[in-house]
Amino acid sequence: MARLAGKVAIVTGGAKGIGRHYSLALAAEGARVMIADIADGADVVQEIATRDGADRAASFTFDVSDEAQVKALVAKTIERFGHIDIVVNNAALYATLAPRNLTEYDVETWDKVMAINVRGPFLMVKHVVPHMMARKSGKIINITSGVAYKGIPRMLPYVTSKGAMTSFTRALSRELGEHGIAVNSLAPGYILSDTGLSNTQHVEEERVKVRNTRAFKRDGFPEDLTGALVFLASSDSDFVTGQTLLVDGGSVNT
Repeated sequence: MARLAGKVAIVTGGAKGIGRHYSLALAAEGARVMIADIADGADVVQEIATRDGADRAASFTFDVSDEAQVKALVAKTIERFGHIDIVVNNAALYATLAPRNLTEYDVETWDKVMAINVRGPFLMVKHVVPHMMARKSGKIINITSGVAYKGIPRMLPYVTSKGAMTSFTRALSRELGEHGIAVNSLAPGYILSDTGLSNTQHVEEERVKVRNTRAFKRDGFPEDLTGALVFLASSDSDFVTGQTLLVDGGSVNT
C-alpha cells in the first residue's frame, strides 16, 4: 500500500524546480496534492492525473508572503480535499537571487527574501495548524538548506533566512508536539534543478566547489531528495520531530 494513501498535502512552490519533484513524489505515494505556487501548476496537475489518476492534484496560484492569499489557499484545499495532513514549506526566493557582496544588497531585496522565505512558512503554519490540531495529527516539513551550517558567502539574505527556518522548526516542534503534529526540516545541499541551472552565476560559483566537499563526489539532483521527503511525510517518521535531515552527499556532517 502507498505510504501516503488517504493523506492530503500542500506543497508551496510546487509547480517548478525541486518543488515539482516534491509534488510528484507525494502523489506517487498516494497523497492528494495541492500545488501552490506563484507560477501556474496546471501542467504538474495534468502530469499527476495522467500518471496517478484524476482528482489526485489541484493547483492554486498565490503569493506565500501575503496572508489573505495564504488563507484563501488553505480554504480552497479544505474545500477541495476535506482536510490537510502534510505541509511542505518549499517556496523560497533563491534561483533568481544573484550572489553579491553584503554591501551590494539593498534593503528591498533583503526584505523580499525574508517575506517569502520566513514570513511565508509562518503564515502557512498559522493558518494550517488549526486544522491539524482538530485532527490531532499532521506533518510540517520546512525546506531549509545546508548553507545554514556552512555559512557560504555572497548569499547573505538567503543563508540568513534558512538559518531562521532551522530555528523555526525547533521552536515549532516544541509548541505543536502536544497536538501530535511533527515538525521537521529537510535540508538539501546544492541541487541541480531546472530552475537552479537557469542561474548560471550560481552554477559557476558553486557547482564544482560544493561537489569537492562531499563524501559522494557527484552532483545532487532533485530525485536525491524525494526519499527523505516521503519519509518525513509518512508514518515512518511518527516519532521524529524538531530535526533537520541533511541530504547533501556528505558535505556537512551532523
